[in-house]
Amino acid sequence: MRFIFFSAILLCSLLFAGSAQHEFAQIAQAQSSSGESGKLAPQLDHFDPKNVDPSIDACTDFYQYSCKRWITQNPAPPDEVFWGAFGKLQLWNTAELRQTVLAVTAKPAVERTPVEQKVGNYWTACMNEKQRDARALDTLRPTLDRIDAMRNKQEIAEIVAEIHRVVPGSWNPGDSWTKASLFGFGSAPDYHDTSHVIAQLDQGGMGLPGREFYLSNDAKSADIRTKYAAHIARVLELAGIPEAQARAQANVVLQMETTMAKAAMDIVKRRDPTNLDNEMDLEAVKQLAPSFDWSRYLELVHAPPVGTYIVTSPDFFRGMEQQINDEPLDHWKAYLKWTLLSGEAGEMSDDFVNEDFAFNAQTIFGAKAIEPLWRRCIESEDRNIGEALGQSYAVRAFPPKSKARMKQMVNDLKAALSQDIDAMNWMDAETKQQAQIKLAAQVDKIGYPDHWRDYSTLEIRSDNHLANVERASEFELKRQLQKIGKPVDRTEWEMTPPTVNAYEDPQTNTINFPAGILQPPFFDPAMDDTVNYAAIGAVIGHETIHGYDDQGRKFDVTGNLRDWWTAEAAKAYDERGDCIADEYTEFVPEVGVKQDGRLTQGENTADNGGIHIALFALESDLKNKGMNLDAKGRDGLTGWQRFFLAYANMWCSSWTPEMMRTAILSNPHPLDKYRVNNVLGNMPEFAKAFGCHKGQPMVHENACRVW
Repeated sequence: MRFIFFSAILLCSLLFAGSAQHEFAQIAQAQSSSGESGKLAPQLDHFDPKNVDPSIDACTDFYQYSCKRWITQNPAPPDEVFWGAFGKLQLWNTAELRQTVLAVTAKPAVERTPVEQKVGNYWTACMNEKQRDARALDTLRPTLDRIDAMRNKQEIAEIVAEIHRVVPGSWNPGDSWTKASLFGFGSAPDYHDTSHVIAQLDQGGMGLPGREFYLSNDAKSADIRTKYAAHIARVLELAGIPEAQARAQANVVLQMETTMAKAAMDIVKRRDPTNLDNEMDLEAVKQLAPSFDWSRYLELVHAPPVGTYIVTSPDFFRGMEQQINDEPLDHWKAYLKWTLLSGEAGEMSDDFVNEDFAFNAQTIFGAKAIEPLWRRCIESEDRNIGEALGQSYAVRAFPPKSKARMKQMVNDLKAALSQDIDAMNWMDAETKQQAQIKLAAQVDKIGYPDHWRDYSTLEIRSDNHLANVERASEFELKRQLQKIGKPVDRTEWEMTPPTVNAYEDPQTNTINFPAGILQPPFFDPAMDDTVNYAAIGAVIGHETIHGYDDQGRKFDVTGNLRDWWTAEAAKAYDERGDCIADEYTEFVPEVGVKQDGRLTQGENTADNGGIHIALFALESDLKNKGMNLDAKGRDGLTGWQRFFLAYANMWCSSWTPEMMRTAILSNPHPLDKYRVNNVLGNMPEFAKAFGCHKGQPMVHENACRVW
């Protein structure tokens, strides 16, 4: 599953928790009783061509030409590690959600619907810091005591099952691993028969953002590991472990996670789905790690009996077996305590929350201040019961007229890609036919689900926030595992309505655009078609192209992992893909690390192809209206120039150095400046629009494009 954007908001909302307040938060608290939440949200951006900096040559650095003024005029708030149109809109959406929650909590309980009751109870418990401080550690104490009472390693499976039930995320695979204790367990469509869902086991167990953070020998990585060990020790101390013992256990945990990292599959290798396609029966799974009591684990997580499992990284589980044999029981007790505490820390009392923030948000991502409590509670509620929280938002923020316009743009861009496929001189007729069949079958999901998730069996109370999080986690794990053996639901959403992001899912052959991103500046009903096609049109194009990038092209019309390319077409594709990968492989001097174009190849292919078909669709739309992009508007710009400026404005942003470094090392999305300069430097239409000529940086001598 690929996203338009590696959202710092999404990632860091999992990490930013605590009681420290800054000026913005104090304003929020002062206004909370009066309901003036509109003042808590930033003004949404709208395209303004006056934002360009004429002192910078557009043909030398178009990103700075388009964005320098915006970046100067929009300094990042201290609690943001990334600040751009995505972040501003996410904060605006969060304030809108707060309005929804406040309206719900203002109702008498007898007047609330069952969904509203859960939304209100979750908010009430989360906002009660006194209650959280008093009850959080006590909520975890029974599991911590069970870990202390372990008598042998056979019980590891029981404890892991308990942690997977109460800590969110064990079912959710990421780009490099599942952020779960020891390993991840969930469900996924069968790679070879996507009509049904099977069980999936994934590598996991690591607390740092990726295996490179454990294995790299540079000074920065070593410093992060030193601070990580200190962070582990401090969290263990907060749980009542004496200081010297906590420090010793922290070193054990770091050593164990490093061993896991060595056994884990490399992040670039994981990009090839054929490397993850390891299906085996339960007996074969048991042979990978016979010392782990799989039968007991599956019983305790209430997994249905199944015949086949996807094991994404068999070597990881072979390494797990070796670790179970090698590490003494006391080491496993330390590790299991740590994974329980670290997985829950952001939702606990202030001391845990602030320590979690100090390492994960400050050290790893460079945040300078913590988010105010109201934002952390909205983000927590969105993560854990998001389809309950998002229902009112979707109705209010995304009216039918906007949905109809968005649907038309999607159809226009798919028509443009269809024509583009027909025009490709490097594809043979047989491969073109298969590509067209796949495109015609693609399902477009826009705004919000047609059928909302049923939370009726989930209990949410107003008296214990951490207990709510644990019950929501157990509810979601059960929901994920109940899919196993059943037909794949192509209508299901993996993002909540207010999410500022979009994604393509190759195994369901769907493109998905939550209502959260269908707001200005991405989709702006007040703007002309040129601006909208450049912004949300490029997003639509990006997601559509993902179905045909270096990963997506390996899945067929039904989402099965099947090679439908002729040898000649595949070879031609790989040559173009190599050009993209080489172009984006470069040293990033700001943070002293190298961006790997093999890691970002899919996103780069989608960016380059997405804007191309967005422009193609716009030209076709204007032609049907008797218009073109050549004429100048009242702003003195041609339509071509407005288009490229509107595209660049979407990516104007500022990052902390820590966030930038972490993203380069652990995520398949390139930095924003490359999403502008590299993409437009490959387009002759851009060069013509701004009078750029051969030899200038924004005119690539070896222009790369697949689609």
